[in-house]
Amino acid sequence: MSKKKRNKNNVAEKSASKKEMVLNTEKQSQSPLRTLAVIAVVVVAGLAFYLFQSGFDNKPQARTSSIQPEVTATEVSFPVQAFSDGQAKYFQYPAGNGITVRFFILRSSDGVVRAAYDACDVCWREGKGYYQEGDFMVCRNCGQRFASVKVNEIKGGCNPAPLERTVVGNKLVIKTADILQGVQYFDFTKRS
Repeated sequence: MSKKKRNKNNVAEKSASKKEMVLNTEKQSQSPLRTLAVIAVVVVAGLAFYLFQSGFDNKPQARTSSIQPEVTATEVSFPVQAFSDGQAKYFQYPAGNGITVRFFILRSSDGVVRAAYDACDVCWREGKGYYQEGDFMVCRNCGQRFASVKVNEIKGGCNPAPLERTVVGNKLVIKTADILQGVQYFDFTKRS
């Protein structure tokens, strides 16, 4: 090839390269795909970390209620009005020997204020209790659902274990001895 032809080819290549740069038609590198891949990896890793931290449990956590009960040597009482919203309220009672009895109180859809241990005969060993989903209490361990109107009515199995209570005037009263009957559900040294 002659020198003149080579120069002409070089000029044409430079001109084409310059044109591609100006028009931005130059071949794109794989960097956008790599960027997307890195973003995807970061998102997946973040999601995995979140699920690991939350224990794969997206259920609402039971919180001890801010309602302050009136406590005597023989009973614990609550204002009935505190349960008018239909939301389960969770409480703890120190039973001694490092055992804390957990229970919840709610006004069911039929207007009755009900109480139960935050445990059942089947899943108590897991120590997970229940969460409320609408008009149902749901076992955090096995997922069984129990209508609020059945709480404190049905016992056994995975039903929330009933806790005796009475309404006296505008107070819901639970005897301390009845609360302490629930120690069996919260003594985790007896897990088998």
